Amino acid sequence: MSSPRRRHCRRSPAASPLEDDDLLSEILLRLPPQPSAPARTAVCKRWRLVCDPRFRRRFRLRHRRNPPLLGFFNRFDRLSFQPTDAPDVLPLGPSPLQRDDGDLLSLGCRHGLLLVFLPGILEVLVWDPVTGDRHRVAVPPVVAERAAKIGVGGAVYRPPGDVQHFQVVLAVTDDHGAQPRRALACGYSSKTGVWGSLISTPLPYQGHGSQFSAIVCAEDAVLAGDSLYWPLAGKLNGILEFDLEKQRLAVIRVPVDMWGKRERNGFKLVRAEGGVLGFLFISHSDCCAAQLWKRITGCDGVASWVLARTIQLDKLLSLKPEEKGGIEMVGFAQDNYVLLLRTVIGLFMIHLESLKFKKLSNTTTVSRYFPFESVYTAVTGIGGRHDASDVMHNK
Repeated sequence: MSSPRRRHCRRSPAASPLEDDDLLSEILLRLPPQPSAPARTAVCKRWRLVCDPRFRRRFRLRHRRNPPLLGFFNRFDRLSFQPTDAPDVLPLGPSPLQRDDGDLLSLGCRHGLLLVFLPGILEVLVWDPVTGDRHRVAVPPVVAERAAKIGVGGAVYRPPGDVQHFQVVLAVTDDHGAQPRRALACGYSSKTGVWGSLISTPLPYQGHGSQFSAIVCAEDAVLAGDSLYWPLAGKLNGILEFDLEKQRLAVIRVPVDMWGKRERNGFKLVRAEGGVLGFLFISHSDCCAAQLWKRITGCDGVASWVLARTIQLDKLLSLKPEEKGGIEMVGFAQDNYVLLLRTVIGLFMIHLESLKFKKLSNTTTVSRYFPFESVYTAVTGIGGRHDASDVMHNK
């Protein structure tokens, strides 16, 4: 008796995971947010979903807390750019400046945006260096008057969970003929297109011996918790705090002579471990020791300064005796916890947690740098370049 014939069913080949748009999207979301990531040069039509504005928003939100450090803008050289890594050289968009802009004052970078004050026309410029998108805003008269005379501090940032709109805060002092002396701040929202109410707080008196009025330094503001912070200089040693939630200004005293009376000290605000406010201090008398201070709030709700650690820069960088002079802190990347240090032998980048360092260049030119930490979403190689126009609206 013959055995029954077996029927063999032909199975269709299994579909590739890359043919499922939802699954492919989840895979691409996990790529590193850097210019050298494979998705930037992909030519497969199946990968065109990275051009979708909805995907780009998801990509930015996913990587927002840990953006890569792509480089530094030189604020003394009309926004020239110093990349941090050769494979991830940032393809900058067109310059945001116009012929009649005149002088410029860079105020800082955050969330992929650069903030610039244009004193000649009393405007601020918010620029996305990757896409080239820009937004110009006229500064309120009261702030503009003080900013043009004695300078201004500023910050740009994106609200939590929002990758389309941005906000700007400008801070100045009114320390010339004002009774009482005060600090002023004002915020702008790109969502509403208007400036908010002017906020002020008295400036405490401090006989510092300086002939200059108290000013808000045009340094990169630190965003720690719900507040922005700028160092104060001139007649007042301290830190200006702007609480974004409570819309309130305050002055915080520090336990060191921030700038020095005769010999210049080094002072740099940072966001320390745990996301708290901190600062790095280098005394002129010991120019190789960088002290890291943190502001800790105790169980009683009282905040105080604590010396967390001291970093011996000469030993870390193996500096020779003749190379120990002229050490200067010239930039700090908050999200990556990286200090930019200028020495007589070049420009160094130091990760303050691991203490790993890298020499960026041999330049010894005195300057200041604003770190550019950003989630890179511009796409190249798929029918040309696709700018993230959904991130910011041109004027």
